[in-house]
Amino acid sequence: MSGTPMTDHLISRQASCLLIVDLQERLAPSVDRADELVRRIGLLLRAARRLEVPVLATEHYARGLGATVPEVRSELAEDEILEKIQFNAVAEPAAFERIRALDRPQVIVTGAEAHVCVLQTTLGLLGQGFRPLLVADAISSRDPANRDAALMRARDAGVPLVTGEMVVFEWLERGATEAFRDLLPLIRDAGAAEAPSLVEARRAGR
Repeated sequence: MSGTPMTDHLISRQASCLLIVDLQERLAPSVDRADELVRRIGLLLRAARRLEVPVLATEHYARGLGATVPEVRSELAEDEILEKIQFNAVAEPAAFERIRALDRPQVIVTGAEAHVCVLQTTLGLLGQGFRPLLVADAISSRDPANRDAALMRARDAGVPLVTGEMVVFEWLERGATEAFRDLLPLIRDAGAAEAPSLVEARRAGR
């Protein structure tokens, strides 16, 4: 990886990329607080686009679990989707090569399930010399206890735990900019109670 500048332990938009792990149609509705998960990942995705941070998304066995949820998939290009069968995306040669080719040492990790593909990919990245950061409010599992265990294990391994707002504000670096004004309504919306999301609507059969 190149010497892309970083300031101490802060997240840098020049040094980071966003990785969305397995936020797929047949899995997402079954995880805890699915609507909030999709909403917070949506915020990170839109912020990444506005601030020119690269984005990749994995899909695990798409034939069985479906494609990335439409709310997110509609914002992704075909070449940003990484197919995998390994739970750990780093163990999938083609997927890992795409991540490595970005040459971004900080990988902002989100998605599902926290204790399986998210955790294994995070630890895999750590083992390959990357500095993954796990977004605590943008990961989930079917059982919240599994999510909590994944967070503890990642933290014990030395992976920083962050929130979506931490990521966005550190990407922004300062206020009173056009980017800040553009993203502030999205930040407020992501933290607000909303009407049922598309995930909730699909779960209810509407």
